[in-house]
Amino acid sequence: MDAESTVRAYYDALRTGDPLSPFFARGESVVKFGIGERLTGYDEVREGLTAQSETTTDWRVESSRLVVTERDEHAWFSDDVLMAWTDLEDGTEYEFDSRWSGTIERRAEAQTGDDGIGTPWRFVGMHVSAPGGTR
Repeated sequence: MDAESTVRAYYDALRTGDPLSPFFARGESVVKFGIGERLTGYDEVREGLTAQSETTTDWRVESSRLVVTERDEHAWFSDDVLMAWTDLEDGTEYEFDSRWSGTIERRAEAQTGDDGIGTPWRFVGMHVSAPGGTR
């Protein structure tokens, strides 16, 4: 699987509620910025994404401008993504026009891992932001 397919697989996993943390590199320098969060280090990213999966449902992720550049062991991407979900705790529905960007590395240890995502590429940095408010 190439870097672009990995980004698309992450979107699919988000839509279906599959675990997201396997897409991230293990290490303390990994960072994920969400609309309202900053997660630093693999353990914090894993905990944040697990909590997100446990408290949300009905994810919609619609990519409209994905651009991925891949070079040897590194890749970077940007995208405009309409994303929406429902908060399970209070039933609030959220929808954002968001911007995504990030850096991906091909990790040798991921090639034989049994994490089930089928790609050697791992996010080492991801940034998700929303220029506007909720709809």
